[in-house]
Amino acid sequence: MSRLSLRRLASLWVMLAMLSGGLGVWLWMGSNAAWRTHLTDAYVAGLTLHDSLDNGGALPAGISLTQLGDQPALPAGWRETLITLTGGGRPDLARGARLSIRIQSPDIRYPASRVESVGGGTQAAGLASITRTLASFCSDPRLFVQLDTGPWLRVDGSPVWGCQSAPPDRRLLAAAILIGAAALLLGWVAEVSGAFTAFAAALGDHRARNAALPIGGVEELRQTAEAVNLFVAQDRAALENRAMVLSGVSHDLGTPATRLRLRTALIEDAALREKLDRDIDEMTTMIDGVLTYTRAEIGAEPFRNLSLTSLAEAVVADYQDVGLSVTLAAAAPRPTRSGTLFARAITRPMIDNHTVLMRGQPTSLRRALSNLIDNALKYGREAVVTVDASADEAWVSITDRGSVLTESDMTRLTGAFQRGENAGAQTGVGLGLAIVSTIAAQHGGRLEFHHQTEGLEARLMLARQWA
Repeated sequence: MSRLSLRRLASLWVMLAMLSGGLGVWLWMGSNAAWRTHLTDAYVAGLTLHDSLDNGGALPAGISLTQLGDQPALPAGWRETLITLTGGGRPDLARGARLSIRIQSPDIRYPASRVESVGGGTQAAGLASITRTLASFCSDPRLFVQLDTGPWLRVDGSPVWGCQSAPPDRRLLAAAILIGAAALLLGWVAEVSGAFTAFAAALGDHRARNAALPIGGVEELRQTAEAVNLFVAQDRAALENRAMVLSGVSHDLGTPATRLRLRTALIEDAALREKLDRDIDEMTTMIDGVLTYTRAEIGAEPFRNLSLTSLAEAVVADYQDVGLSVTLAAAAPRPTRSGTLFARAITRPMIDNHTVLMRGQPTSLRRALSNLIDNALKYGREAVVTVDASADEAWVSITDRGSVLTESDMTRLTGAFQRGENAGAQTGVGLGLAIVSTIAAQHGGRLEFHHQTEGLEARLMLARQWA
C-alpha cells in the first residue's frame, strides 16, 4: 500500500487549512453582515412606527397595531420592562408628548439602558433603539405603547423582531470549523513529529543493533527506517561472517599449531624451542583474542537475571584454585541516617554484604571480569575485587598493587591492539580492555579508572536493568 510523502501531505493539509479558514471567515463575516442588516431593519421599523404614532403615517411592513380597552395585564410568571420617552427621548428632557412603553416577556427583562445608548436623543430614536433591542434577542415579547394619555396599543412586530425573522447565527459554526481545522492540523503535525521522535528514540536505543526499527509514519520516515534496518542487518551479517571466518581459521589453525608443537619438541636447542613455542602461543592467543572481540561486538548472548556477586565469587574462586593472588573484598560501608519523629537522626554504618542482582549476559560479564583481573595480575602483581551497587547501577572494582599508568595510558588502552608500556614480555595482543569496554557499553555502562593509594582501580560500571 503506497503512502503519501511528507511533501504531499503537508501541501494537502495547507490547502485544507486555507479552505477551512476561508470557509470559517466567510461564515463569520456573512453572519455578522446578516445580523447588522436585521438590526438595521428593526431600527428603521422603529423610526417608521414612531412616525405612524406621532403623525398618523403608514405603518412599516410587518408591524400591526391593536387598541386595548384597558392597561395591558401582565401574565403570571412574565417579566415586564417599563420605559417612558418624552419628546427629548429621555425622562429628563420633558418636551412634547410622552410615550409610555411596556415590554412583556416570558424569559427576558430587557435592558432599558440601551434606549439611551443607541441612536441619539430623540423620541423616535429611543423607540427605534427599543425595536432594535427586541430584534437582538430571541424571544416572543409583547410590546405595548401609549402616546401621552391616549389608549394603550399593542404592537405586533414578530415579522420584524421575532425569532423567526432573525437570520441564522453561523458564528459558532464558523468558530467550530476554525478550531476543528486547527486541531486537526496540529494533531497531524504532532503525529508526524511523534513518529520522528519515536524513530529517533528507537534508533538511539541500546537494542537498535539487535532489533529491527519500527516502520511507520510518512513515506520518508518509512524509507529511512527500512534503510537503517537494512544497514543494521548488513552490519550484523558482516560481524557474524567475520566471527565465522575467524572461528574457522582458529579451528583450522589448531591442527598445524599442534604439528608445530610436536615438531618443536624434537628440537634439541632449548632456547630455540622456547622461542618457537612462544611464537605459536602468541599466534593462537591473537586469533582467539580477535575472535572474542568480534563476538563481544555482536553481543548475541541473551540477557537474563543474575547475581553479580555470585558471578564475581565464582571468577575469583577460579583464580584462587590455581594459586593466584586474587581476593574478593567486601564493599566499604556507606553511612546512613536513621531517626524517629521524637529522636534526632543518628549516622550509623550500613552493612553492605548484600547480593547485587541485575540483568546481563553472564558469559560476557565473566569474560570482562577475567580480562580486568588478568590485567591487574600482569601489571600490578595482585587483584582485589569488590562488588557494589546503587538503585540504578552495579559495578565491579578491581584494584591492583603498584601500577603507575597515567590518565593518557588509561584512555589509550581501551582501544584495540593497545598495550601498556610496562607490559614487558607479558603475553597478549592488546584486546583485553577493548573487549571489556565493548561489554560495558552493551550493558549500558562504561569502564572507568581511578588512582588509589594501593594502585590502580578499574571499575566496570553496569546498568542493573538494561534489557
